[in-house]
Amino acid sequence: MTFKELGVSEEIIKGLKEMGINTPTKIQEASIPILSEGTIDFVGQAQTGTGKTAAFGLPLLAQINPEKDEVQALILAPTRELGQQIAKQLFKFTKYTNKIFTEAVYGGEKIDIQISKLKRPTQIVVATPGRLVDLLQRKAVDISHINTLVLDEADEMLSMGFKKDLTTILDATKGNRSVWLFSATIPQELNEIINRYVGKNVRRVSIDKADAVNTGIEHKFVMQDDNGKLDTLAYYLKSVGKHQRGIIFTKTKATARTLSKQLAAKNYEVGLLEGDMLQKERDKVMRAFKNKSLRLLVSTDVAARGIDVANLAFVVHYQMPEQTEYYTHRSGRTARAGNTGTSLALVNQYELKKLREIEKELGIRFTQVR
Repeated sequence: MTFKELGVSEEIIKGLKEMGINTPTKIQEASIPILSEGTIDFVGQAQTGTGKTAAFGLPLLAQINPEKDEVQALILAPTRELGQQIAKQLFKFTKYTNKIFTEAVYGGEKIDIQISKLKRPTQIVVATPGRLVDLLQRKAVDISHINTLVLDEADEMLSMGFKKDLTTILDATKGNRSVWLFSATIPQELNEIINRYVGKNVRRVSIDKADAVNTGIEHKFVMQDDNGKLDTLAYYLKSVGKHQRGIIFTKTKATARTLSKQLAAKNYEVGLLEGDMLQKERDKVMRAFKNKSLRLLVSTDVAARGIDVANLAFVVHYQMPEQTEYYTHRSGRTARAGNTGTSLALVNQYELKKLREIEKELGIRFTQVR
């Protein structure tokens, strides 16, 4: 299928081409025709890095009336980074179309600045749930006219503790609006929200497991006790060459801090992301990583949410995650936008059991190295 066959306008296709997006991904092929039908509730299940922003963004933009100066669509995202990224992509998609104004609002920035920005013409608001609830309480944004509410990475929003905020927003927008929900996984808690807020005639699309796990990722593992993990990691980083960039994941903040110091002591250009950092510090690290002055990022699962950096060659699991969906989110940071990448797990005897569970659940095969 081509974007033209999916009904995407010539002007938007021109913008997509400039971004290097020429062929629709599976989730885009499956979603765009359904979401272009008009008022419809939708649940789409696909992994991170499979092009979900265009899957909902393109049909959403087609429904916006540029003449109307009111918020017509609301997109909720779990993190500031993902919110900024969605707003940026919508802006790029519309380079050659009538001007559609998108505003991103999120925690970590002064709320007064965001309130003044929202006074400008705004047709789409991209928000993190907590910040949007603050803005609603201050009556700084009117979402009573929205036609579409998009929940992106819905499972992440729940695992980050946004359930109460989500239900507040869903209650505030009840009525004649479509809910489009995208998620990598559908845990029980998310099903409850779907059953309560999404229409009975909801249309569902699930990119099957073989496609759900990005086939461009090579999954490998090394058996290693904890004392030898640092040396194994250093050996791997040397073997991939100094121009290859990636993220190293740990399960705990303490390990992330220690590991980033150990790698810095070995003269690696490394940044640290962990949950207790101030937003200002986090932004600084992400800027340095995106502009390539840092080669490596050591991160915990929570801190890495919403990160989208192009051309990462590898992801290393220094500690295996507790949950299978965390493995999916971690490994999905590499092999994005049609590229290939490696996901390497350093596992001790205890973690090997978790690795076998992940193989079974995701239908993938890890290759043992050295």
